[in-house]
Amino acid sequence: MKKFNFRKVLDGLTASSPGGSSGGGSGAGGGSVHPGGTAGAAGTPRDEIQETLTSDFFQICKTVRHGFPYLPTALAFDPVQKILAIGTRTGAIRILGRPGVDCYCQHESGAAVLQLQFLINEGALVSASADDALHLWNLRQKRPAILHSLKFNRERITYCHLPFQSKWLYVGTERGNTHIVNIESFILSGYVIMWNKAIELSTKTHPGPVVHLSDSPRDEGKLLIGYENGTVVFWDLRSKRADLRAYYDEAIHSVAWHHEGKQFMCSHSDGSLTLWNLKSPNRPFQTTIPHGKIQRDGKKPESCKPILKVEYKTCKNSEPFVIFSGGLSYDKACRRPSLTIMHGKAITVLEMDHPIVDFLTLCETPYPNEFQEPYAVVVLLEKDLIVVDLTQSNFPIFENPYPIDIHESPVTCTEYFADCPPDLIPVLYSVGAKHKKQGYSNKEWPISGGAWNLGAQTYPEIIITGHADGSVKFWDASAITLQMLYKLKTSKVFEKQKLGEGKATAEIVEEDPFAVQMMYWCPESRIFCVAGVSAYVVVYRFSKHEVNTEIASLEVRLQYEVEDIITPEPEIIPPFPDASSQLPSLKSLSGSTNTVACEGTMKDSIPCLSVKTRPVRMPPGYQADLVIQLVWVDGEPPQQITSLAVNSAYGLVAFGNCNGLAVVDFMQKTVLLSMGTLDLYGSSDPYQRQPRSPRKSKQFAAGMTELSDSPVSLELERCKSPTSDHVNGHCTSPTSQSCSSGKRLSSADVSRANRRGPGRPPFRKAQSAACMEISLPVTTEENRENSFSRSRSSSVSSIDRDSKEAITALYFMESFARKNDSAVSPCLWVGTGLGMVLILSLNLPASDDLRQSEPVMVSPSGTVLTLKGAVLTFACLDCMGTLTHPPYEVWRDPHSADDGEKTRKRKLVMHSPSSSQDMGDHQFAVICSEKQAKVFSLPSQTCLYVHNITETSFLLRADVVTLCNSVCLACFCANGHIMTLSLPSLRPLLDVNYLPVTDMRIARTFCFTNEGQALYLSSPTEIQRLTYSQEMCDSLQDMLGDLFTPVETPEAQNRGFLKGLFGGSGQAFDREELFGEATAGKASRSLAQHIPGAGGIEGVRGAAGGVIGDLTRARIALDERGQKLGELDERTASMMASAEAFSKHAHEVMLKYKDKKWYQF
Repeated sequence: MKKFNFRKVLDGLTASSPGGSSGGGSGAGGGSVHPGGTAGAAGTPRDEIQETLTSDFFQICKTVRHGFPYLPTALAFDPVQKILAIGTRTGAIRILGRPGVDCYCQHESGAAVLQLQFLINEGALVSASADDALHLWNLRQKRPAILHSLKFNRERITYCHLPFQSKWLYVGTERGNTHIVNIESFILSGYVIMWNKAIELSTKTHPGPVVHLSDSPRDEGKLLIGYENGTVVFWDLRSKRADLRAYYDEAIHSVAWHHEGKQFMCSHSDGSLTLWNLKSPNRPFQTTIPHGKIQRDGKKPESCKPILKVEYKTCKNSEPFVIFSGGLSYDKACRRPSLTIMHGKAITVLEMDHPIVDFLTLCETPYPNEFQEPYAVVVLLEKDLIVVDLTQSNFPIFENPYPIDIHESPVTCTEYFADCPPDLIPVLYSVGAKHKKQGYSNKEWPISGGAWNLGAQTYPEIIITGHADGSVKFWDASAITLQMLYKLKTSKVFEKQKLGEGKATAEIVEEDPFAVQMMYWCPESRIFCVAGVSAYVVVYRFSKHEVNTEIASLEVRLQYEVEDIITPEPEIIPPFPDASSQLPSLKSLSGSTNTVACEGTMKDSIPCLSVKTRPVRMPPGYQADLVIQLVWVDGEPPQQITSLAVNSAYGLVAFGNCNGLAVVDFMQKTVLLSMGTLDLYGSSDPYQRQPRSPRKSKQFAAGMTELSDSPVSLELERCKSPTSDHVNGHCTSPTSQSCSSGKRLSSADVSRANRRGPGRPPFRKAQSAACMEISLPVTTEENRENSFSRSRSSSVSSIDRDSKEAITALYFMESFARKNDSAVSPCLWVGTGLGMVLILSLNLPASDDLRQSEPVMVSPSGTVLTLKGAVLTFACLDCMGTLTHPPYEVWRDPHSADDGEKTRKRKLVMHSPSSSQDMGDHQFAVICSEKQAKVFSLPSQTCLYVHNITETSFLLRADVVTLCNSVCLACFCANGHIMTLSLPSLRPLLDVNYLPVTDMRIARTFCFTNEGQALYLSSPTEIQRLTYSQEMCDSLQDMLGDLFTPVETPEAQNRGFLKGLFGGSGQAFDREELFGEATAGKASRSLAQHIPGAGGIEGVRGAAGGVIGDLTRARIALDERGQKLGELDERTASMMASAEAFSKHAHEVMLKYKDKKWYQF
């Protein structure tokens, strides 16, 4: 006995200590607890099961990011390597090449990217960020790293320009000065073009920031500087003076050269384009306002919106292209953002769905002094990336191969399946390919750089995303790529809501009533199930055949009416007489909704949405088999669904919310169970919920399941404790979702609202998970204060006022329902928000023939298990510790024409040894709540292992996953920790402080899957995938694409003798002479600070020593040696070729003169 007490003391100590986590006391606290003498009940499983997983199997590492870069700001393209870079407001850079080549890197400062410049065909990129720093990125490695940084201290960077094949970068600043940086050493040159030297001495005003820099295509020794106020200076770098100055009375936004270097074009803030000739800089020789209305009296056309950018590209065999963004007239307020393409006299306006951030014209040559021959325009929009084909007169767009439309409708939930059946991806692709859009350019996608191969890991992976508009997308995620397979529109089963009907309908959300809240997919049987925000569940079956059929629908009541409410608040008006008895029955199994005409009348037995009653054409793919809707009860709207599970072998779907549980037979289309959570316990309720107010216990018990209680729920009250986490003032624990009413209040309902109690807001917009929450009905601050004070003044405590116990987890399994069971039987495990676990027995017909006709019986088994915190997940292990999968039905096409009666018979796969009669046979039940994990031995129901995962926070997600032919429990905590525990002994294997949960989007979309993979929505438009497997981290380098591939730089065109003589010559060698330290001197040290990057050999030398440092140094040295060897190979080959040519020539000369005498020469 003393020994047991001592154990308890130790357990108490470990439970209260932080457990050495890196979260500063907020991490996982406690350890595994093994109650003395209990393990033997399961046949000493600790001796039997050899756990193979150790901490060496785990490591956290980001793998790849998919989707559209969030809040883009900058764009760059390497015309030789054919790769594209996009910078964002959060300091991220995405580099894209051919499909599969997609790289994400991040500035540590998080400052917005202002501009990007490729070192063309050099495998490097320069970024300028909003914190006035320049960074040089090395792209010759799979994960780009910063080689150098240069931080400006006294001036703000506004524009950068790097001439082709130059190592000197021009940097313009807000003060109007131009600095020059050596790209190789990243040191500032002493050569500076000061604004006061560039403009005329007589000018009294500052010209504004530098908005443009470019060298003349004709002469690299001349630099064109554009200032914001309309001044353009043509600066001679050699003589250090201005050759010419041009002035215009409108602000300049951008400048573009004609390739011959004799003319340039400016775009202005009044929507005008000016064309200037270097020979006559006093005024522009052409001024046009492309979208301005021509005045009748011959005056200047009216001004338009600013033209933010213009590009002037020439063609050898046709008129030049002038492409610009903006410039539309002000009178067309509703016009969408547009890109205008002027080609000769033809003007084409391409309207965009989102504002234009930047655009680039892709040309055949990288040389600025040749005919440009543009072939495409890359347009970066705020939420999209499109490429326009310029080679066809109708300017079609290219079909985008990247998964950048994840956010087409905001993502509300995600599911991830690794190692799923291999036939699923081709099957989903074949049904999805039929819905492809037409009208794309027939040319190949022009951003085709880099190299990518499949890598070693080739198991199929599928990601499913649910969206705010009710759509569901299936993605092929194999080998760290992402490609859309199939899109399902769940809203198609419902009638469209007509405009103006909003107030008369029974909707509980004002916007996005079809938003997907939960998804459940069985890959083996291909059964798919969706729970929507408007309290409905749709069961889908997969078929390869089109079908016309009616949609079956059921309606379920999950609320119960309350009789004789005795309310202690005297100020509240007494309740109305029961109005539902005066209304006609509105229940309709066909799905049609009899909407109550009078708005003030109570809604009862009507669902929130109307299911289509006519036959519906369903294309091949997922076809709706059954729609189940929760209905209004006595004027109270149904609550949103909090848990969902389906089993194809049993033919059952179960779902629950904060009122109770429903079980539906989707084969017979009948409701088997619709019960309040309290009624599920029966006599087994562990909480003696005796009321302390003067109301009868029977009425109080009924009141528990009624919806019209105060929003101060037991969970919310519990979450007010100092140990719970609050984000933005709202408790983010999954148990704290106060189940408040979503009914829109009208004047006729005010008295009823008073009866219901205060703080009852209508549902807010069903926002996406990307927008923090998806219709979590959080009370306003005023209402919350009001309801708290009212509940305090009342003699009824919060537990009496709202003791709703949400159903938070469901799991169908072949299991031991009771202690004395000798064999497993079909069960439904139910977990609640108070940490209670109930097992329901399922009595299925004995034979498959009777399944369609005989009823299925659902009955409580009386088994109740308890944990701390809301239950999140269940799993079952067999007596050897192997994960046992729930039984399933093998998929067969429900509409196949050639299926005979024999093949139509259901084929079930039962993983569990259900036929075993051995009394010693047992299994392990793994149950994880938001606070702790427990492993029970069944049928004895002995708790073998306990692990208190966290004391000060709570889990957001927990999944039992397979890894390296073993099994573990993976957890994601609200304080950002990712943890894994061994099974069944619950030993901690990994605990890393990975990611602080800054908003609800991460909390709602984080999910684990098999083989050590996980994902979450890192921004409203991007999916971040990560791995917690050491093996995957080790092989990741091989799976990533190469950004840089050796490509020959195209040769410059032969310009001809006269052009070379009179057209100016390149001064590449003069730049070193002009800007180098010998001539220009050193720049002021206080102006900019050089910071060596971690990506270069300097960073490695500065890093800590040890094996890692040595390995990194060796790898970089090898890379450099490889590059040098490659260059040496090329030189040797060219020397051999020239030697061979010389030898051949010498041999020909020898043969020619061999037989001639000396006097014949």
